[in-house]
Amino acid sequence: MKYLCLVYFEEPVLDAMNGPKRDALTCEALDHIDELGARNQLLAAEALQPVHTAVSVRVRNGRFSSTDGPFAETKEQLGGFVLIDAIDLNEALQIVAKNPMARFGTIEVRPIMPLERRGTSGDPLAARRQPASAARDTSPSSAADLPPVGPEARSPVTVSLC
Repeated sequence: MKYLCLVYFEEPVLDAMNGPKRDALTCEALDHIDELGARNQLLAAEALQPVHTAVSVRVRNGRFSSTDGPFAETKEQLGGFVLIDAIDLNEALQIVAKNPMARFGTIEVRPIMPLERRGTSGDPLAARRQPASAARDTSPSSAADLPPVGPEARSPVTVSLC
């Protein structure tokens, strides 16, 4: 079964770590990810850029709005995710307990709920393979119709360590 592990932590706590300590934590997290990959339990994992790069989007009554930053005001911020394959919730919790970020924050573990369209015979990508004329789009007309948002959220950042 697939489980999404949402990694929350207080950015100021990690920001306050000195360089070598933070680098060691990052390397430990990457080692954990490598171990999951070696056991074929890793489906995806990514860290997120700092919370100040976030943009929250809403569409209400057909009107698009965006707000810089996260929508929720919380002590901990979403810092990344790990998508794993585990036999059951117990195994997923055992996997997550070994994630070094659990020592600095909270990791929320949630089972994935597969979504499929009726008549797709269990193929979740079948709807994407429809001819363009058969597809329905309920989002704003196109990405070009959306207003631009904060420039700092558009710059990719890559950190190389270990």
